[in-house]
Amino acid sequence: MTRPSRLRPYGLPSMIGLLAGLAACAVGPKYVPPTPPVPPAYKEAPPASFQVMDGWKLAEPRDDIPRGSWWTLFQDPQLHALHEQIDVSNQTLAAAEAQLRGARAAINVARAATFPTVTGTVTATGTRPSLNRSASGSSSASSPRANYQLPLDVAYEFDVWGRIRSTIDANMATAQASAADLESLRLSLHAELATNYFVARGLDAQKQLLELTIAAFERALELTTNRYNQGVASQIEVLQARTQLENTRAQAIDLGVQRSQVEHAIAILLGKPPAEFTLPPATMAIQPPAIPLGLPSELLERRPDIAAAERRVAAANAQIGVARAAFYPTVTLRSSVGFESSSLTNLFSWPSVLWSLGASLVEIAFDGGRREALTAQAQAAYEATVANYRQTVLIAFQNVEDQLAVLRILEAEAQQQDKAVQTAGAVLTLALNRYKGGITTYLEVITAQSAALAAARTAIDLTTRRLTASVLLIKALGGGWTPPDTAPIDPIAKVR
Repeated sequence: MTRPSRLRPYGLPSMIGLLAGLAACAVGPKYVPPTPPVPPAYKEAPPASFQVMDGWKLAEPRDDIPRGSWWTLFQDPQLHALHEQIDVSNQTLAAAEAQLRGARAAINVARAATFPTVTGTVTATGTRPSLNRSASGSSSASSPRANYQLPLDVAYEFDVWGRIRSTIDANMATAQASAADLESLRLSLHAELATNYFVARGLDAQKQLLELTIAAFERALELTTNRYNQGVASQIEVLQARTQLENTRAQAIDLGVQRSQVEHAIAILLGKPPAEFTLPPATMAIQPPAIPLGLPSELLERRPDIAAAERRVAAANAQIGVARAAFYPTVTLRSSVGFESSSLTNLFSWPSVLWSLGASLVEIAFDGGRREALTAQAQAAYEATVANYRQTVLIAFQNVEDQLAVLRILEAEAQQQDKAVQTAGAVLTLALNRYKGGITTYLEVITAQSAALAAARTAIDLTTRRLTASVLLIKALGGGWTPPDTAPIDPIAKVR
């Protein structure tokens, strides 16, 4: 139920001036970014990390800064060439970019409400009154009549209580969150590509190791066969050597399954059918690079998912303003100007001009508590986004701590594994010499061969895991970042 109010013409300019002054009012809460839980230092960071720098500063979300070509830290030209193709061809990224364009368009949709709405109408009607309507019954009173109208109607809603502004703020914050989501997706895709690439290179290294081992086992089989022909070794030793060789050949073949799957996954990331992409085998001469950590507070600026969560808090805060504005009356200015005549010949003459000007104030008298419920709903949604933001920050720090721990532990394990590889190689050499001298059986050689192969494969696996952990640490830190002397882009201008 609404009750429009009528205004006298001479009081209308005063009313418009008053409304213009009230347009600065807003009933929505002022946005204050939530306080995130930030630790003073990383628990799992090595003591030499420069994250113990003196000085702190208030973190400002920098989701607009490009993540950078962080993969160049690994100094692998092939990896760099693959990364350059993701932004061009990846279909998941293309879908996210389309969603961002839609979010930016929603800003313009909300901004359109700040302008008057102008509608034009062309009307031509013909009427013939009933003969019984006229008391005189004259033919002129009941003859057909024509009427032509060409008005322009203008309606403008004064944003007295900030409803439109709050809607614009909400849509702008949502678009900024979508931009951060796009950067987060881009970072995830690049990290997935690097991870798959290092897994493929690890499998290539495993294949090369097995091929070298197969060649060594072939020589061992030849030695055992010669000793058998000389009557020094038994047939069992020959069969043991052959079994060892065939098992190793089977292991080398089995690597092809995972290698093919990883290659296919890389092809999809590049937006290509698996049949059109091939990753040639190559040696893995890459070691995990040194990754700067920085201050824990800087994580809030680097992580795009944190920036997206913070922008959604801002959007939810603006929606509270939209809900509160519904408690206040809607003020609308309406005007109409045009032409009206019974003949087309004089439609555009001065006597045919018509105009009207007025304002209305509409207030909802009863809605059964709907506005109160919508406000409570908006408040609850805001509190949920705050909790989600803080949880996102906590998970971000967990991601960093997890990968720091993995890198620290795997580095120590790799050092121990290198010693195991050297020891296993020495044992294998000694066992072969003892077998050639007739001191021991071939079973000792087989045991030493299995131990040496297992130790070498474990060392390669550790290198692969360290490389992938380095990628995940870079991802957890938010990817690459621009140098301090590079001026950041205005995030508001980015979505306009």
